[in-house]
Amino acid sequence: MRLALILCATLTVAAQSPAESAVAAVLDDWHRAAAQADETRYFGHLAEGAMFLGTDPGERWTKAAFQAWAHPFFQRGKAWSFKATRRAVTLSPDGRTAWFDEDLDTPNLGPARGTGVLAQTQGRWRIEQYSLSIPIPNALTKTVQTQIEAPAKKP
Repeated sequence: MRLALILCATLTVAAQSPAESAVAAVLDDWHRAAAQADETRYFGHLAEGAMFLGTDPGERWTKAAFQAWAHPFFQRGKAWSFKATRRAVTLSPDGRTAWFDEDLDTPNLGPARGTGVLAQTQGRWRIEQYSLSIPIPNALTKTVQTQIEAPAKKP
């Protein structure tokens, strides 16, 4: 059984195209840079016009606004820690745009999900958009919906 799992994992990795592997490497390094509080490296992976969508409804950040908000976290030497446990990458026909979704293990949010788009310009993959969410099992949706709507219903 153990050998079968190792072979399956090896085949999955081997089946990735060089572009898919490059996209995965950028995303992995981006997450590592946050965990290491390397602000320059972290924001260097974002394209100039990048958009970051956080878990809160009001979190729609341009790169500059996101960096200004996040700067104090990086300065204190501890940003956040996301580790991808599963990732799927889809490439455009010309191979210069990649869409991805990834399941994340996070100590502060618990299970989370990231989705986004990268574009390759001048031979480098950069994140154009990243959307972070907390997946809610369908069985809990009504309860969560009620909790989200409650503050809006207060006078």
